[in-house]
Amino acid sequence: MNTFNLPMDLVPENDNVHIMSYQSSSNVVKNKITMHTNLFSFLLAGVKTTFYAEKSAQIDPSQFILLAGGNCLMSEKNAPENGIYRSILFFFDNTILNDFFLKYPHILQGKVNTLTREEPFITFKLDPFLQNFLHSLELMLASGRPISRDMRILKFEELMLYMADKYPQQVLSLRTTNREEHDFRRAVEAHIENNITVDELAFLCNMSTSTFKRRFAKIYGVAPSKWYLQKRMEIAATLLLNNREKPSDVYHKVGYENHSSFTQSFKQVYGLTPSEYQQQKLTVLQ
Repeated sequence: MNTFNLPMDLVPENDNVHIMSYQSSSNVVKNKITMHTNLFSFLLAGVKTTFYAEKSAQIDPSQFILLAGGNCLMSEKNAPENGIYRSILFFFDNTILNDFFLKYPHILQGKVNTLTREEPFITFKLDPFLQNFLHSLELMLASGRPISRDMRILKFEELMLYMADKYPQQVLSLRTTNREEHDFRRAVEAHIENNITVDELAFLCNMSTSTFKRRFAKIYGVAPSKWYLQKRMEIAATLLLNNREKPSDVYHKVGYENHSSFTQSFKQVYGLTPSEYQQQKLTVLQ
């Protein structure tokens, strides 16, 4: 069983909205998947079964599925008899989603009256409008030319405007999840350069330490300590190279109380002390 991080393992370019075709000739393919962005998955041929911790669903070409980012799942793809499993994948991250809601602030106004809970995936039926929408994606992909970013965003907005009108409760679920993640990310990333513990961060986020760690791993894919170490050392490296600052002037700017612990952490990430790293990199640049 293969393991994938999506969309990074399928798309070469670094962007936050992607449209791509996927196919497999194997009769049955099982994969472990970590979703780093949201995904609309449209099935063209075959059967797809998706397994989460608490639920599962099977879809055929008369359906499509919305997978929320930040979740782990298992996926089983079955090709049609004597055929090829085919699908179209439409990836979009929460930045694109948030931009959509900012552009259309009243899109859900008056359409939903109750709160909705987060769902890891939602299954929908294809109707005539969505079938035509899917056909338009097929035509663009079949041309062999790259789909421009402006066109990808336009097609995303077209799809979301229709979904918000027909399935407002499900879109609200996606928006609620996005707001919660946005608030969590803002709290986490505001303290990159501060000397703050995981327990203190959990307190600031009004949750237990264990809940904070689970939420953090779900959103960022790593433990808080590892993520903060990497980010703080990246900032330190930038200060050492771009600003030409001395290591002794850098450690307190990335949340360390003394030079020795900073040096130890820096070496853990880059394999060199801050002074060695700065000297080596600056010598190359000269």
